Amino acid sequence: MKLDALLQDARSIQDWIVDIRRTLHRQPELQYEEFKTSRLVQDTLTELGISFQAGIAETGVLASIGSGEACVALRADMDALPIHEEADVDFRSEVDGKMHACGHDCHTAMLLGAARLLKQRESELPGTVKLLFQPAEEGGAGGKRMREAGVLKNPDVQRIFGLHVWPLADSGEITSRTGTFLAASGGLTITVRGKGGHAAMPHLAIDPVTTSAKIITELQTIIARELDPIESGVISITMVHGGAAYNVIPPEVKLGGTVRALTLVQLHALQQRIQEIATLTARAHRCEAVVEFPGNSYPPTVNDEHSWNLAQEIGRELLGADHVSDSPPIMGGEDFAYYTEEVPGCFVGLGMRNPKIGADYSVHHPMFKMDEDTLPIGTSLHVAFALKSLAELTA
Repeated sequence: MKLDALLQDARSIQDWIVDIRRTLHRQPELQYEEFKTSRLVQDTLTELGISFQAGIAETGVLASIGSGEACVALRADMDALPIHEEADVDFRSEVDGKMHACGHDCHTAMLLGAARLLKQRESELPGTVKLLFQPAEEGGAGGKRMREAGVLKNPDVQRIFGLHVWPLADSGEITSRTGTFLAASGGLTITVRGKGGHAAMPHLAIDPVTTSAKIITELQTIIARELDPIESGVISITMVHGGAAYNVIPPEVKLGGTVRALTLVQLHALQQRIQEIATLTARAHRCEAVVEFPGNSYPPTVNDEHSWNLAQEIGRELLGADHVSDSPPIMGGEDFAYYTEEVPGCFVGLGMRNPKIGADYSVHHPMFKMDEDTLPIGTSLHVAFALKSLAELTA
């Protein structure tokens, strides 16, 4: 199989892929609200003559091309973020306070492009390719719910691949690694309760603001003084809410943030120390602290060695050897990990950095911009992952 022809085919439908991406970009939807996005996916699959199941994990879609017990899955996520877009593009978000700032519109468009090319090759497929259009990656653990709904079964998925647009690599490059690629992660909230009062008479109050400041500072000593220097961990307090007037000490302050590590064991250890330090620091200052870890603790994203080796082979043939690189572990989290907990697979970063067009902001930034010339590359990679894997599984 000549991959240069595959890339040419993907580039021949670039305008079609870009149009889908821009349509999705204008109408971003948050986790488990991706009804318009899901409808666009379903309508496109119907136009392509591809069978699918909808309504999985609320808005998820599972499509299938080919037949047979040999089975490979390709996954794209669909949800946006609660960010107000500031990027200077003609197709800016039309929904105030919501933005595809992590590139999931690109992921969905690239996978639909792959669906189109795979459908054209369906008679040549020696097995089944499943396409997973997943909701709620941004904290909602949509991957876990899709997995629990059975998308990896009947037929059993033997290998799975995912792509993520990657601002740490230049356009036309891919990067990943064997083993742990992305971190285990989870959210945290701390509610610090004291006694409100007049700001001019602090001795008559119990101040949760100063107590919160000390908790924030003390939490960083877990990373600086308790974590092995050769290990990685993150505790970031990103939200502080308390008070509404300059002359009033509030009765309560709420903190929020994230905790990350490269293993679930280490993540749980960090969570325990956060609990201990926050509650005891609050008590020392006559306050009370309630610590919670809401939502899901995402497992680390661990890549199968053979799957990454295969992806590198494909990348070198498709893009050139100097456009494929090993990445260090990254402390971002990804619920693609819920799939690779059950089946071998690989999550690959697709470079999209291009300063010439202003595509040099990181994901989750209001100025995030994507180099759309990389979209057909992602489509061709998806198709190659599937074709090469099926050829191996049926050899």
